[in-house]
Amino acid sequence: MRSLQCATVVLVLLWPWEPASALAASSSAPGARRRYDSIFSLGDSFTDTGNNPAVFAWYSIPDPVTRPPYGTTFFGRPTGRNCDGRLIIDFIAEALGLPYVPPYLGPPFGSPPPPPASSFRRGASLAVGGATALDAGFFRSRGLLPAPSKFPLNASLSVQLEWFESLLKPSLCRTTQECEELFGRSLFFVGEFGVNDYLFSFGKMSLQDIRSVVVPSIVEIIRQAIERLIKHGAKALVVPGVIPLGCSPPVLFLFPEADPAGYDARTGCMLKHNEVGRHHNAALQESLKDLRAKHPGVSIIYADFFGPVMDMVQSPRKLGFREDVLSVCCGGHGRYNYNVSVPCGDANATTCSRPSASIYWDGVHFTEAANRHISSTWLSSIS
Repeated sequence: MRSLQCATVVLVLLWPWEPASALAASSSAPGARRRYDSIFSLGDSFTDTGNNPAVFAWYSIPDPVTRPPYGTTFFGRPTGRNCDGRLIIDFIAEALGLPYVPPYLGPPFGSPPPPPASSFRRGASLAVGGATALDAGFFRSRGLLPAPSKFPLNASLSVQLEWFESLLKPSLCRTTQECEELFGRSLFFVGEFGVNDYLFSFGKMSLQDIRSVVVPSIVEIIRQAIERLIKHGAKALVVPGVIPLGCSPPVLFLFPEADPAGYDARTGCMLKHNEVGRHHNAALQESLKDLRAKHPGVSIIYADFFGPVMDMVQSPRKLGFREDVLSVCCGGHGRYNYNVSVPCGDANATTCSRPSASIYWDGVHFTEAANRHISSTWLSSIS
């Protein structure tokens, strides 16, 4: 999730008519009652259900996730997801008896043409792989991003909100009240946001400046986005924190610590980078606390992304993962099996024999097995 030219690519779900045996099982369970009618998601590649290939095409950038071995664990072929199989939001949709979330910008890779815009009554993903919470101007004004740049920061959180608001038209709802009722019966995901912002900033700003400048800026724009969605009728919002960045293979590879004391002796994760994530998550939770007080009739759920990943990193064998937990399953030769020049999907990349035993799939992104574990910890708060 560093640069779309490298390996920050898409997580893609499928349209409702794609094979989904688990979905059928969950929705047909005796006595099952759907709490939500649809899911709308904003975010980056962790919740992108097919927008990323379209954005890559805008900039004529090759998209590795359209090639094997992406998608092969569950779907038998690449689907556009930045995963070997299903994503967190896949498992949540299945558990709630809902169809997989369709992408706003068009059909998923390899799928039939989409139905009319009215199909977004069943939900939509506005997330884009590589998207940031902050707009391009924030990074350019601090010299963190060259101008002009091909990187699609035109898909940041503020742009995704504009896309969402473009749905508020007769093809979706006949009246404003009808849209508000629809959104009131929907589950909204706001993020994860922040990982890409921090990856832009690492190595260019001090970690202290990131804590004091970037973190509060991200938390504030997330707060504004939540307020905007509530204004349009959202009554249930899931807001994930960030992952432990100091355990992420690309961060470990690109920003190594010279001092061995900078690493956790037990896990091999980088301590200071993980502390940035903890600081972000604490600030985000404080902001959500204030929003709950302001909007008592709205359910604002914090989804812990950091904890479940740390559980897998700290106790891999207990949770069914291999001991070499910080190495990616699919990538180029190098430390952590990660190579900027040889992304997963490249002809020279290698893939581990058992993706289900790995936590990391191709970089910061997780395998289906890891996504299943994370989703199970979120569902108790959502369902």
